[in-house]
Amino acid sequence: MSKIVVQICCSVDSHYFLECLRQDFPNDEIIGFFYNPNIHPYTEYMLRLKDVEFSCKKLGITLLDGLYDINKWYEITKGYENEPEKGNRCTICFDDRLDVTVLKAKELGADKFTTTLLMSPLKSQEKLKIIGDNLATKNALEFIYKDYRSGSGGVNQSLAVKNNRLYRQNYCGCMYALNAQREAQNRLCDELITPISQQVLPNSIEYRLALFEQRDKLVDEGKEFFIKKVDFINYRLLNGLLKINKNIVPSYIVAYSYLKSQKTNAKVEFIKEGMAYLSKNGIILLDINRFNDLTNSSYKSIKELLSNPLSFDDEVKLRKSILKDFSLSPILVVDSIKQDDFVELVLNSTYFSDTKEEIEIIS
Repeated sequence: MSKIVVQICCSVDSHYFLECLRQDFPNDEIIGFFYNPNIHPYTEYMLRLKDVEFSCKKLGITLLDGLYDINKWYEITKGYENEPEKGNRCTICFDDRLDVTVLKAKELGADKFTTTLLMSPLKSQEKLKIIGDNLATKNALEFIYKDYRSGSGGVNQSLAVKNNRLYRQNYCGCMYALNAQREAQNRLCDELITPISQQVLPNSIEYRLALFEQRDKLVDEGKEFFIKKVDFINYRLLNGLLKINKNIVPSYIVAYSYLKSQKTNAKVEFIKEGMAYLSKNGIILLDINRFNDLTNSSYKSIKELLSNPLSFDDEVKLRKSILKDFSLSPILVVDSIKQDDFVELVLNSTYFSDTKEEIEIIS
């Protein structure tokens, strides 16, 4: 039996492409090969790999995982960081991915190879055909060039993604393209933000990983569900610093704490049961004991809280329990606080309109 090795970039481009390929080559064994060292960060790589695994399992196609060698990719694209989409950096990336795919095809004894990059509207089919044909000639293989995206291909591709509940990423994967895209959108590049505490942030890559792991589990259990989109106000803490009486102190900044001026100073005016109210900007400080009471926790210090925080949702619940209505007033947790303490706060954070996906279980 003839074999076709298919370099796969993501399930959005691969699922419909593989369906079409199987129809056109019914007598060939199709082997998926996930080789994408350009994808950054690594959590995004894992999310796309797991989604391709899910897709290939549905299709009954064997999938092999290539080496994630992003350092090599940085080396070969050095000097091309500012190239636009479809520019010379993409050509270098195509060269590398198809070179390695050819090596995998020869290793497996395959006589044909192709790539699902041909399905992406952001990738040049002409460049891919030139590279593929040259490699085919040099290695006595056949490069399968198929334009499955023309005509109704784009619509059929979108339907395949929707019907199979696949992960639809919002950037190609390359860090350089991501930065350029977010700058053009005047949008925070939150894909590159991960807190030291490893807390899972709303609509982060880690959040999506957990969401699609839940999808996989529900599919395996045969449960009915759908994935809905929810508009919400997202939040990211960029950095912060708290001084009390001129000394830097460990502090924990609760979700949705925001300071328009990013820097202020204030005096503790009133303390009640471990909760201190400051003279400016509605700032509230909690000592660790009051924090434990409000969250049913048992942290011994701020350092312990920083290394093992509450979930983001539990922080939001804490905020609502203190201020009742939704508020952006800064709330910080400290080990201790005294009447008349002088506080200096630097708080750089942002909130923004966002859309996340959630799973709704039907039965």
